[in-house]
Amino acid sequence: MPLPPRLRRHHAAALPALLAIFIAGCANADYPNSVFTRFTEFNRDIGYLFKLLIYLGTFVFIFVEGILLYTIFKFRRKSDSERPKHVHGNTTLEILWTAIPAVILAFIAVPTVRTIFKSQAVASADALQVEVIGHQWWWEFRYPQYQITTANEIYLPVGRKVNFKLTTQDVLHSFSIPQLGGKRDLITNHVNYLWFTPDSVGEGAWNGFCAEFCGTSHGNMHFRVFTVAPSNFEGWAANQQKMAAFGAVAPAAASVVPVSTPDGTARGSAVALPAATGIAAATPTVPVVTNPTHPAGTAVPATFVSFPYDKLGVHNIPQTPLPEGLTFNESLKGDPQRGLDFMTKQMGGGCVGCHMINGNPVMRGVIGPNLTHVASRTTLAGGIYPNDAKHLALWVKNARWMKPGVIMPTLGAGQYDPITKTYIPKTGLNDQQIADIVAYLQALK
Repeated sequence: MPLPPRLRRHHAAALPALLAIFIAGCANADYPNSVFTRFTEFNRDIGYLFKLLIYLGTFVFIFVEGILLYTIFKFRRKSDSERPKHVHGNTTLEILWTAIPAVILAFIAVPTVRTIFKSQAVASADALQVEVIGHQWWWEFRYPQYQITTANEIYLPVGRKVNFKLTTQDVLHSFSIPQLGGKRDLITNHVNYLWFTPDSVGEGAWNGFCAEFCGTSHGNMHFRVFTVAPSNFEGWAANQQKMAAFGAVAPAAASVVPVSTPDGTARGSAVALPAATGIAAATPTVPVVTNPTHPAGTAVPATFVSFPYDKLGVHNIPQTPLPEGLTFNESLKGDPQRGLDFMTKQMGGGCVGCHMINGNPVMRGVIGPNLTHVASRTTLAGGIYPNDAKHLALWVKNARWMKPGVIMPTLGAGQYDPITKTYIPKTGLNDQQIADIVAYLQALK
């Protein structure tokens, strides 16, 4: 039955729009979170498999639809009196339409199984080890070879294989870096692994996400990945291994001791620091370098602190809008020493119970992100806000308003807590106290 004129006009108008959407979907270079890249062997293998499936699927579609159209036109009713010829089967045809799909499935199954086994294989022993721990709703990253713990940002040396050990602290999450290497789930009471080599990409910043619904702020669980030159990675790692940059007293003497991998192979050195007193008490050992390209006993200077902000792409900078009505007096000037004293001496368990700052013996919490070098990070709140004074102050003031469901309590005096549905009394933090805390945290580079 022919379409009505009005419906035909709508179809004619929709066709250019559908064509534009199709063409836009092919513009891979303009989409910063595309999986169709060739930056790692993981994505190259998946990309090859995807193309194979598309090509074979297209062939099957055209072949089947061609036969269908041929049949429709060949055997269409030509007159009301003509009767169709009765057909009782065709053995040759039945064998063909069984054999052809079987051959196509074989072409699909063999490379699919091969890719599965390759991506699930154990990474080689020389891989950089990164432990990924998912939390509601932020990411914890540990480098056991370097004894580094950080949050929401990963640094990877270009050209070196990296092996991710994936676990979760609470519910199911899914670790995804689209442009570098697929995704893999984090499952409770189970360890998954994912490895790849960023061998076809220079220094750059990449977006990461949680790709498994995990609760209220699932959509706010982001992270950043920075691929840097090997020398810059070593500089970053050396800086991350240091104690907190503010309030830590340099040790009187240090000795170099070797650091080994679990298999006993020498991987570099560590500096054993003497015990200190007060706020700057050191942890027992602070490793300096573990890359096998550096002989044991050599130290790498921290010449590279963090990825340059001016090299970030627009898609790497968070654009999350601030809640309406949440304000802070930005004219106040914070004092880092007062902020340190307030956090460690006056707030009781408020900060020390959740966060760790290496070199500060009071700050030993493990519930929230490690804050040792928090000022060197580009984002905060699980990658959804820029890490600047304004956003950090508002986060300290009322984190639960900025990111629904977070564990971090509301601290600002007079602020409404959307979880407890109560107002914080006047004994909460005023803007000057928050400014002091922010000044201290921004000194931790």
